[in-house]
Amino acid sequence: MLADDPAASIAAIAAEAGVDRRTVYRRFASREELLAAIYEARYEAVARAIEDSRLREAPVAVALHRYVEGIIGVNRKWPVELTRLRAEETIRERRDSLIREVDAFLERAAAEGLLRADTPVAWASSLLPQLMHLAAQQLPQLSDAQAADMVVDTFLRGLGGR
Repeated sequence: MLADDPAASIAAIAAEAGVDRRTVYRRFASREELLAAIYEARYEAVARAIEDSRLREAPVAVALHRYVEGIIGVNRKWPVELTRLRAEETIRERRDSLIREVDAFLERAAAEGLLRADTPVAWASSLLPQLMHLAAQQLPQLSDAQAADMVVDTFLRGLGGR
């Protein structure tokens, strides 16, 4: 609901969930606390997807596909507005840690020739999440795995070794 309307009220959220707004307020003192909990749950799911993809030890092509498939699933389950998510101070350290882990993987992918050596890792790091976000939103007819196939193919054809 918040993905469709970031300004949705607690009362509207409670009604959509089939509970009284007092029930929501017993768990979350404010709308900001509710959003922080949503963001935290989303980042917990992102961390699990990163761990499951084995970015440090799996072959890079395999790890890339696992990572993309996992994040597309997270994006579909937790479709929060990314600009607000990035601005949330309560999760900045955790978010930065996850970004560093993915960036290290992308550096490994470049070093092993999966990505072009002349493409800055920062560009790949910015592009990949956007592709995954678009796939999660605009390809609902595809499974997470099929959407990952499309994202990885798009990502590597634009950044892949020659």
